[in-house]
Amino acid sequence: MTQVDVLLGLQWGDEGKGKIVDVLSPQYDLIARFQGGPNAGHTLEFDGKKFVLNTIPSGIFNEKTMNLIGNGVVIDPIILKRELDNLKAAGHDPVAKGKLVIARKAHLILPTHQLLDAANEQKMGKDKIGSTLKGIGPTYMDKTGRNGLRVGDTTLPDFKDRYNKLVEKHKDMLSHYNFEYDLTEKEAAFFEAIEFLKSIPHVDSEHYVNGFLKEGKTVLAEGAQGTLLDVDFGSYPFVTSSNTTTAGACTGLGIAPNRIGHVYGIFKAYCTRVGGGPFPTELDNEIGENLRQVGHEFGATTGRARRCGWIDLPALKYAIMLNGVTELIMMKADVLDGFDTIYACTHYEHNGETIDYMPYDIISVKPTPVLKAIEGWKTDVTKVNKVAEIPSKLTDYIAFLEKELEVPVKYLSVGPDRVQTLELN
Repeated sequence: MTQVDVLLGLQWGDEGKGKIVDVLSPQYDLIARFQGGPNAGHTLEFDGKKFVLNTIPSGIFNEKTMNLIGNGVVIDPIILKRELDNLKAAGHDPVAKGKLVIARKAHLILPTHQLLDAANEQKMGKDKIGSTLKGIGPTYMDKTGRNGLRVGDTTLPDFKDRYNKLVEKHKDMLSHYNFEYDLTEKEAAFFEAIEFLKSIPHVDSEHYVNGFLKEGKTVLAEGAQGTLLDVDFGSYPFVTSSNTTTAGACTGLGIAPNRIGHVYGIFKAYCTRVGGGPFPTELDNEIGENLRQVGHEFGATTGRARRCGWIDLPALKYAIMLNGVTELIMMKADVLDGFDTIYACTHYEHNGETIDYMPYDIISVKPTPVLKAIEGWKTDVTKVNKVAEIPSKLTDYIAFLEKELEVPVKYLSVGPDRVQTLELN
């Protein structure tokens, strides 16, 4: 049997996973998304066009590759239908081509899940998590509470009864909030999208993926969000509602741990975060704003401005350890082109100690980053086509990171287009 390679983010999300999955997809027979919901915004650019995928795996543009939305994903049928309609209008129709399948055990996001999400954030006020209001958290709560609806349920004769039962529960919960809503329009769109969902083949993802492996075919598991947003190991409670780490690929697809092969860890040459929560290296100043503007750091799904800061090595070491990363992929090196000096956080000052790891509590006791100055390369790298053309100072920066993180950098991204990707070793 072959093994499943895993590709995931090592920071707080938005690392550029979609682009790299698109670049790597010709090497794989199956791309399988294993967790998260439509709060993901995987941006791909090629042939002068830009696409943002929320639920669909990023291998969808490769003609030979199959794509699976795994059981660990939560699906909003309305958003999925809209996403596929937009792709079809742009000349890409994975459903017609038979290149997309969905796990029966994937849970459905209902309109009332979104209402609960919004009502809860409103109630929390200044202490809100920073949810994208897509209903993802409440959907995972119903999943773990054993109340949820799954894709496979849509084909059952009593699906509408199951739906109504769950909606009544949600309405009872909403009655405890001072929150006004009207479900009429959303419900009509939901059931229209459910009918569309039935036209996409449903599979048992555990058998489907392992069937590929038994046939000696190649599989890449695609993660969403980032390691530092993992519900168990991230900056809790400012996290997402799923396991964003390599372990999540096992439960999100139905594969055994010994089937994991290469683990590609993606990180930016600096660091960003969207929404609330701790961010030790955040630059809430002119430098941070410069990073935001040059890097176009605005959410692909929400449009929200991302918080920006220097690269955080203690956090990266933590993410590498949790995921068993075998190769690193550095994104957005071009954003740092204009800096005379860049900085890397090598340690934290925390509770009177100097540490090089991420401690349990970085919320009530904020760590102070210890920064190392690094000479910038002051060169436009967006036109670099060969490894030999990489500026020496950028090569030095990569070598510094490899020494600190003890994992090789396999790929370097120097721009948003798929062709602006260099294989280093």
